[in-house]
Amino acid sequence: MKNIVSSHNVPVNISGIRLTDYLLEYGEPLLGRQCTRNFVKKTIKAGNIMINGCQANTGSWVETGQRIDYILSDSKPAKIYQLEIPVIFEDEHLAVINKPAGIIVSGNCFRTVENALLYNLAKSMLPDALSLPRPAHRLDALTSGLLIIAKTNLTRIMLGDMFAKHQILKTYQAIVSGKTPLQDTITSPLNDKNAITKFITLKQVYSLRNEWLSLLELKPETGRTHQLRIHLSQSGFPILGDKLYGTQGHIFKGKGLFLAATALQFIHPVTAQQIILNINPPAKFHIHLNRVENR
Repeated sequence: MKNIVSSHNVPVNISGIRLTDYLLEYGEPLLGRQCTRNFVKKTIKAGNIMINGCQANTGSWVETGQRIDYILSDSKPAKIYQLEIPVIFEDEHLAVINKPAGIIVSGNCFRTVENALLYNLAKSMLPDALSLPRPAHRLDALTSGLLIIAKTNLTRIMLGDMFAKHQILKTYQAIVSGKTPLQDTITSPLNDKNAITKFITLKQVYSLRNEWLSLLELKPETGRTHQLRIHLSQSGFPILGDKLYGTQGHIFKGKGLFLAATALQFIHPVTAQQIILNINPPAKFHIHLNRVENR
């Protein structure tokens, strides 16, 4: 049996575009992950994309007003990954967990957050409950923090729509190398798409190794892949521990990436309750800053 995981209504001014190309541009909120051409083609060929209730193929055309559904087999994994993950909020419709750093959200391997969800969350008793709760968005493997999980088909669809409309506010904290402005907005496009990151500086300490370290509160207004890491690196303030976008001397062996999703604010898609959640960044943030300051 296959169930609708998420849905998307094609907006106005869309005409004459192949489904593959459309999903590469607009598919991330629908599919819940980075949309590479290879992944999109495999998803379509597996029969997991429907247009107006009919199975789509790679040659399908997308037009304004169509409804695109992402469907998946509703079956449990062969094994549950027994990893304890802190649960910050949970009801019958959704949950919010504190994702540990160093583990991917989902993918073609066993050690994923998705495969650990049944070990940490209660199965919803609602009629459209997912047998396997599914992340509604993603965090980089190296990033820790708040991650929203859908427990029913309806909630997954509604959360996908909310992310597409930027109705879910996310806040991060990061330690970067350099003395940053007290506040700033970075607007450099990423992969020819607009990208906006706002930040304020919470603390700055003098560093013998890096001259200055800054603790930032970051609010991304768009959700491009690796947006915060790239924007900060391009601005001359690479995040500590970033092996991909950082520079030599800003990476501390065994301490990982100093980036965490620390706050979420949104209206519950089913109950209309205002959800405001805050957590502290990992202890390594303050331990490292205090050690540098004491030197």
